[in-house]
Amino acid sequence: MYKILTGISAAGILIAAILFISGLIAQAGPVLIASLVLLAVAFRGFVSLKGFSFTLIIFAAITTALYYPNYFVQINGFKLATLITPLIQLIMFGMGTSMGVQDFVGVIKMPKGVVIGVCSHFIIMPLLGFTLAKLSGFPPEIAAGIILIGCSPNGMASNVVSYLAKANLALSITLTAVSTMLAPLFTPLLMKLLGGAFIKIDVVDMMWDITKMVIVPIGAGILFNKYLLKRAKWLETAMPLVSMFGIAFIIVIITAAGRSSLLNIGFMLIVLVLAHNLLGYTFGYWAGRLFKMDERDCRTMAIEVGMQNGGLASGLAKEMGKMATVGLAPAIFGPLMNITGSILANYWHRKPVDDRPKPGTE
Repeated sequence: MYKILTGISAAGILIAAILFISGLIAQAGPVLIASLVLLAVAFRGFVSLKGFSFTLIIFAAITTALYYPNYFVQINGFKLATLITPLIQLIMFGMGTSMGVQDFVGVIKMPKGVVIGVCSHFIIMPLLGFTLAKLSGFPPEIAAGIILIGCSPNGMASNVVSYLAKANLALSITLTAVSTMLAPLFTPLLMKLLGGAFIKIDVVDMMWDITKMVIVPIGAGILFNKYLLKRAKWLETAMPLVSMFGIAFIIVIITAAGRSSLLNIGFMLIVLVLAHNLLGYTFGYWAGRLFKMDERDCRTMAIEVGMQNGGLASGLAKEMGKMATVGLAPAIFGPLMNITGSILANYWHRKPVDDRPKPGTE
């Protein structure tokens, strides 16, 4: 069945491409949306492709938002953008329910790796974002979005990728936890320093926005995990699904709001965001090599530096009142990051880690 669905979806994508080239753009939309959904279902039947299903659903949702934006801006006068902050808080609460004090113990057990990882994350990605924003020639608010995603902390997706890539999972989890908790301080200050050249940044307001969207719900989630989760085991299954839906919905709302800008500069923005992500992996890995970390830790460094919390960046853009401009780069970064992260994880999963001590290090 999955092979048949793959064939049907591939044929549908081909038909959509032909319609698009023929100038029948409106007719190509429904065909492409249906084909992407079918392909996402088909991928569930293949072990090596299963991880791409969620990303395909997001692409289908983005395509829907581009073709029918009016359905994702407001309903009966209610602006759907209002739901972005509560959704991020719910996602962060879910992240908190999977965390505990042990996630921060790694700071004591692996101080070198944590210090190098956090410093690399908050140096490499912001500077890359600033450089790409300067080179882009984009309008200031859209360019600032590239910097914003670079100044954001890690996302939980990096932990999954680290596990699949046979990296140091304990270090990955600790880096995600520490960078997230430091975000209320570092993200606003870095945005003021780098993004202030493009748009006005209110450091105090951004600190409060991150605190209410990240620190408070994560703290509540940690307490819930410690005292109540054993009584509500169904949440362990439900929260990842809720998080996936929430991320997809946020991306759709931002895509619909920024449709005109995306249609004008979409391709170049995708190229720059992809470069940002891939350069993050590259510089992160070699930062580990520079400090003589072992292969597992270098893989972790690459993943933790290159993968960002796009949901938080999108929420900050919404709180700034610039969702349709500053929010575009974060909205694109998330789906692309999932694709490149999955590919990198599959590559490293098949490549054995040489744990043998190097000459002269015994």
